[in-house]
Amino acid sequence: MLDAYILVSHGTVDDLADLPAFICNIRRGHDAPAETIAEVTRRYAAVGGSPLNRVNRQVAELLEGRLRRPVRVANRLWHPYPRVVLSELREGGAKSVGVIALAQHSAHIYNDAVREAAQEIGDLTVQCASNWGQSILLTQAIAAAIEAEVLSTPDDRFEVVMTAHSLPVSVVRAGDPYEDEVRLSAASIAERAGIATYRVAFQSQGMSAGPDGRPVEWLGPNLVQTLDDLKSSGNRGVVVAPIGFLADHTEILYDIDVEMRALAEERGMWLRRTASLNATPRFVDALEDIARKLGT
Repeated sequence: MLDAYILVSHGTVDDLADLPAFICNIRRGHDAPAETIAEVTRRYAAVGGSPLNRVNRQVAELLEGRLRRPVRVANRLWHPYPRVVLSELREGGAKSVGVIALAQHSAHIYNDAVREAAQEIGDLTVQCASNWGQSILLTQAIAAAIEAEVLSTPDDRFEVVMTAHSLPVSVVRAGDPYEDEVRLSAASIAERAGIATYRVAFQSQGMSAGPDGRPVEWLGPNLVQTLDDLKSSGNRGVVVAPIGFLADHTEILYDIDVEMRALAEERGMWLRRTASLNATPRFVDALEDIARKLGT
């Protein structure tokens, strides 16, 4: 088994005053327009801030208890950064570290950030899990959440919509496998949950134009398009399963629970959402399985 493990997340802020700097990191060093910062701040405040960092720390603590090895959380775009976390582990005697991206469909981006940090530190090897969106245990956990929501829904005129974070279309056209990974995961989850009909939608598109001022084309269909299609197909409601997200944060608590629910109500439809995996035992089971395979 490896000496230690890191769970790498996109990251978020605990203090809303840090949002401008965080958004700048997301935009690769480009400051966001004031209206963008104001809108993001409003969304964070509307849901009481993001619980993502807290949830990830809980997950790490539970996984550490399973593995009997140090498990730490690092963020790609905010504190604590991979270099800081790796340095602390190295100072504690670790020479081999397993890396699991808490972004199962785009692990390579997170793994690259950790590998770069490890090279800067030296005398440290890292073993990174590749995309794990089709992990059997993860698929079972998400499918179980969908089954629970569907079985408790009294209406029979609805469809299941599985969502993931959108990406600029240019990234996908350049060869990123993200869209294919999401759709493959959706198919596996639907099969496991016994769902014959479902839709895939992409949410949480960026609010700003590109650095050159031109609009960014985002991967779709988006939530508005999907709800319109559902309504026109005669559906009275929608069960949303955010399969691209592993824990509660603003992209779920605001973008789905507030914004998408309001859009559904405007169309005379109801909306229900599956529970996030967060720090549940089934999710820790999936991570433990990935971690132990890294150490063999």
